[in-house]
Amino acid sequence: MRKVQNGDTVKVNYTGKLEDGTIFDSSMVEGRDPLTAKLGEGMLIKGFESGLMDMTIGETKTVEIDPSNAYGEYQEEAIQEVNKSEMPGEVEVGMALQANTEYGPINFVVKEVKEETVVLDANHPLAGQKLIFDLELVEIQ
Repeated sequence: MRKVQNGDTVKVNYTGKLEDGTIFDSSMVEGRDPLTAKLGEGMLIKGFESGLMDMTIGETKTVEIDPSNAYGEYQEEAIQEVNKSEMPGEVEVGMALQANTEYGPINFVVKEVKEETVVLDANHPLAGQKLIFDLELVEIQ
């Protein structure tokens, strides 16, 4: 039976959970197709891709991924406070924003709105989290 190798294009059903059991993403909801990705191109987080290696069609397994192989550790230096005048208008806590920089676009989430400033967080929302994925390999192309 053929096993997943680097360079394969795979279709996989998955459910991603946090350690407390909270589901943050799943292909198993109505109307969604399995995830299709070519392995080895950096399109998936390292731990997810590693978890798929050597799986066979129809196989299921659960993989636990440390932050270093997911979205990285939470970094305090990715938080910055800016004047409200630099905002594109009214902002609210939880709002997603994007800034264009010399290095390309950076995504932020509004963490706090103060009287004169806004606290922005450039960490990925799942940074610092251990992720748990239930995987089911559907197809190897």
